[in-house]
Amino acid sequence: MEKQVPTVGELLKNAPKNWGRWGNDDEVGGLNFLTSAEVLRGVAAVKQGKTFTLQVQMGNPKGDPVWPGRDPSKRMNVLDEGHFLCGKGPAFPGGLHYADDVMFMYLQGSTQYDALGHVWCDGKLYNGYDANTTIGGMEKVSVLPLAERGIVGRGVLIDMARHRGKRSLDPGETFTHEDLLAAAKKQGVTIEKRDVLVVRTGWISAFYEKDRAEFYKDFVEPGLTYTPELVEWFHQMEIPNLVTDTIANEVTIDPVSGCALPLHIALMSNLGVTFTEIAQLDPLSDDCEQDGQWSFLYVAAPLKVVNGSGAPVNPVVIK
Repeated sequence: MEKQVPTVGELLKNAPKNWGRWGNDDEVGGLNFLTSAEVLRGVAAVKQGKTFTLQVQMGNPKGDPVWPGRDPSKRMNVLDEGHFLCGKGPAFPGGLHYADDVMFMYLQGSTQYDALGHVWCDGKLYNGYDANTTIGGMEKVSVLPLAERGIVGRGVLIDMARHRGKRSLDPGETFTHEDLLAAAKKQGVTIEKRDVLVVRTGWISAFYEKDRAEFYKDFVEPGLTYTPELVEWFHQMEIPNLVTDTIANEVTIDPVSGCALPLHIALMSNLGVTFTEIAQLDPLSDDCEQDGQWSFLYVAAPLKVVNGSGAPVNPVVIK
């Protein structure tokens, strides 16, 4: 018999929420946890002065990893030396030449932050805002409040692929907070309250190594999987930001309930955990493995897109 899949609302009817915790007008959710003290705790994690950027390349000739159904970004020259050679370039005193180009892309078509209102169920966005406020553009809980506030705090990298002795986790491979804690113990690092939680699976690197048809065939990403205990752990740990090298931060289909992406509701919409997706974590992970330092200062600010459901970002890690 075909499995009966509950609605996400039914699945999470007893799940914790942070709606109203920071007032009825709040639009940044868990970023409220990143107080000045948390910024200074992040600064204290800087020991060596090493820097890493976490954005994947945009407009890469090998393609851009995007959610199925979204088109990769397209960059085009609109002015270059060819225009000047054929006499169609603008003339400036002194003979200045220059290049211009444009890019067309999904706002979630690169390393990016989701707006807290990006997903919802039962007609309500994060903090109880009406889903009708998304019509024509996100009037509430768009990416703009996240971008204007910025994200700065102590980050910690948990390498699940390395923990399991793999270059990349397999399609549909799952893990929970208990697996994260076990990996952290093995790495010799502690996940602390209010940490920016960065999780490597190796999945985005597999995108560049595999044939496109192979990568997207029967598409099910690896990632965190829903349990009530996992959601409560995120709640108690006051995690402000989840960062992964997958396109959606969680296993695509919950293997128990059959729901698609339930943690987008449980963590982002209910608790206000900000989601950063499609991060490139391999160089950072390799360096952490070499020097044994898995915690760092994490700094990010998505682009200030008015009414946007997400925006590209190039996070910076300082060790």
